[in-house]
Amino acid sequence: MTSAPQDTKVSKHRILIANDDGIDAEGLALLERVARALTDDVWVVAPDEERSGISHAISLTVPLRYRRLGEKRFAVKGTPADCVLLALGTLMKDSPPTMVLSGINHGENLADDMTYSGTAGVAIEAAIWGIPAIAISQVRVLGKVPNFSVAEKFCGPIVQKLMDARWEPGVIMNVNFPKIDAQEVTGVRVVTAGKRRSRAFYTIEGIDGRNIPLYWIKVNYDAGPAAKDTDLEAIQDKAISITAMQVDMTSHAANAELKSLFSKETVEAIMTEQA
Repeated sequence: MTSAPQDTKVSKHRILIANDDGIDAEGLALLERVARALTDDVWVVAPDEERSGISHAISLTVPLRYRRLGEKRFAVKGTPADCVLLALGTLMKDSPPTMVLSGINHGENLADDMTYSGTAGVAIEAAIWGIPAIAISQVRVLGKVPNFSVAEKFCGPIVQKLMDARWEPGVIMNVNFPKIDAQEVTGVRVVTAGKRRSRAFYTIEGIDGRNIPLYWIKVNYDAGPAAKDTDLEAIQDKAISITAMQVDMTSHAANAELKSLFSKETVEAIMTEQA
C-alpha cells in the first residue's frame, strides 16, 4: 500500500478523508495509507477526538476550531460533518476534493446503524456538496480492538473500483468488512440495507455517587436471522458488503398515494371549506 500511484483515472483524484473515531484512530491511518497508494493528493480533516454516534449533526451554537498537524492534515474541534463543511468551505475552498472517504470506522455500520453513524454523516455531507463519497467500516466485537486484516487486504481494490465507477449525484457507497481474518473472506456482495431484529440501542439505568439516576446508551448488535441479500446476511456469511444509498429521503411510493389522496378536487374542497 505504499507504492506510488499509477497513472490512471484514480491517480488524478484529490481525496478528502474524515471519520468519527478521531484524528488518531487506527482505521483513519489505514484509510490514509490506502488513499496515498491511489493518489498523491490526500487531505485529512478529522475530529480531534471520538465523535461516534453523532450522525449528520453540525455545530450551530459553538465555533469551529482546527489545528494544523501537517501539510494537508487538520484536527477539528467539531463533528464529522463539521469537518467536511470546514474542509470544503475553507481549507480546500480553492482546491475541492473529487472524492471523500469516511472511516475506516471502528465498528460496523449496517442496516439501521446508518441513521446514527458519524461515518455516514461525513459521506452524506459530501453528497450534499455534490462530491462522491464512500463510507467504510470494519465490523468488530464490541469493546475489542478491530481486526483490520480484511480491510488491509481488500480496502484498496474496492475503493479503486468504486472510484472508477460512475454513480448518480446524491448517492453514497457504504462498505463493511467482516470481523474475520483476510483468508476467510468468502467474497464481495452488493446488497440492500438490512433491518435488525431488535433496536440496536437502548437505555440502561444506573446510580451516581449521590444516588441520582443516570442512564447509559447500551449497544446490542444481535441481528438475529438476516434477510436474504442484505448487508447483515453478507457479513454473517463472511463476505464484504457494499450498499449504494441515497441522500434523497423521499418515499416515492408513499408520495404517489398522497397525490391520489390530495387530488385537485379534494384540495379545492378543503380550500372551500376553510374559506
